[in-house]
Amino acid sequence: MTANSARNGDPALNAVRRERELQELGDTGDIDLLVIGGGVTGAGAALDAAARGLRTVLVERHDLAFGTSRWSSKLVHGGLRYLASGQVGIAHESAVERGILLRTTAPHLVRSIPQVVPLLPGIGAAQRALIRAGFVAGDVLRRSAGTPSALLPRSRRIAAAEALRLAPTVRREGLSGGLQAWDGQLVDDARLVVALARTAAARGATVLTRVEALDVTGNSATLRDTLSGETLQVRPRAVLNATGVWADQVDPSIELRPSRGTHLVFDAAAFGGLTASLTVPVPGSTSRFVFAFPAAHGRVYLGLTDEDAPGPVPDEPKPTDSEIDFLLDTINTALREPLTRNDIRGSYAGLRPLLKTGDGSTADISRKHAVLHSPNGVITVVGGKLTTYRQMAEDAVDAAITAGNLTADPCRTKRLPLVGAVSGAARDRIAAPQLLVERYGSEAPTVLAATDGNRAMQAAVAPGIDVTAAEFAFAITHEGALTPDDLLDRRTRIGLVPEDRAAALPAASSACITTIS
Repeated sequence: MTANSARNGDPALNAVRRERELQELGDTGDIDLLVIGGGVTGAGAALDAAARGLRTVLVERHDLAFGTSRWSSKLVHGGLRYLASGQVGIAHESAVERGILLRTTAPHLVRSIPQVVPLLPGIGAAQRALIRAGFVAGDVLRRSAGTPSALLPRSRRIAAAEALRLAPTVRREGLSGGLQAWDGQLVDDARLVVALARTAAARGATVLTRVEALDVTGNSATLRDTLSGETLQVRPRAVLNATGVWADQVDPSIELRPSRGTHLVFDAAAFGGLTASLTVPVPGSTSRFVFAFPAAHGRVYLGLTDEDAPGPVPDEPKPTDSEIDFLLDTINTALREPLTRNDIRGSYAGLRPLLKTGDGSTADISRKHAVLHSPNGVITVVGGKLTTYRQMAEDAVDAAITAGNLTADPCRTKRLPLVGAVSGAARDRIAAPQLLVERYGSEAPTVLAATDGNRAMQAAVAPGIDVTAAEFAFAITHEGALTPDDLLDRRTRIGLVPEDRAAALPAASSACITTIS
């Protein structure tokens, strides 16, 4: 067993640990692998490498899940879309990785969700047959991936009454039933990233937020603490660039073509108690859909667009008016009462880090990930999608091991549960409210314990918001949150609704002052 794998297994990330590990890194500088980027792929790679016994350091210039990883649909797709376009390999890979997330990696953060296509007059017989065939192909994918039907039931035709039970605001006139399939849904994509980073830390990885990498080569980098301004030099044996849409800033030899995916945020009441992913075909298309699905904090998310996003990459992309209109127009084809802009509570957009392969639509660019070797020795991983992060990380770490001539154990992440992972009967026995179990899994009692006899910790962070002060405190002491923004925008998703964000900001600011000091 290496010294790295023999560490104490503490998954807690906080300001004290950050300061200590920065100091230790400055004193020794002994690194096998430097991972740049704290999104799902970077955090996944740090865990993969640390679990193999490599001395691993992950640096992120902002916060964990700051970029694209927090702007996803929160759906863990089985690859049906890729099967439809003939990308059988990607489809199978997606189905396999979905099963790993559901059963092993994060059963506390991923649940099965029904997907319902209402059969309305606007969907012709040919399109119905095509959708049904796609769902049946999805069943084949699930079986080939080894995911049991107890987790993801087989697709089927449902009656109109059942379709309305799952999606109460669907038009009744002309509704002849629905087509139902099942997929995976994350409680929260940012929580998955944090769990990956914390599990990596428990395996001995050094995880440093607010640290940027400058002057990067395949065996050297300058690390700058953006909080203090101090710098240190490191000489890793290999460097992995997992910075997503910013990858070309670290590795100028690659050329990206980002595409923007936009979602709108509604109160759950706007969809009348939606309990499925309401899936509506885009008029005039046989392969594109928009989805409305229930989400955390009593909300519904509506997405997704796929638009070219040229130009400089912003820290926080913004939806365009045309994308908002497109999403509303499409979903309204299936609703009894049309939604308007006045119903929108918030919105968000993310940029997919697609490798430039041509001048056609970004929707036609392959989502298969690529592991690239830069002329300066850096290994870069781009493309892919959230569902397949684990395979992306494995392939990237394999390449880094070869490039750095490193000695490492085999990849173990297929069988490695994340911190908090719990499922089945063990999940039901956890002595904590269901809402906390969904967010924290086996760690829910730790969060709950902070509220014992402490009314301040029991209190909601703002009226009508289902997050307590104890959750803010846990985010600071265990999940690496350093600022109010970290609490509002990534450890919770309160910030997706501007009014909620403003209401909870005083509690977030107070938590940072009280807990960190």
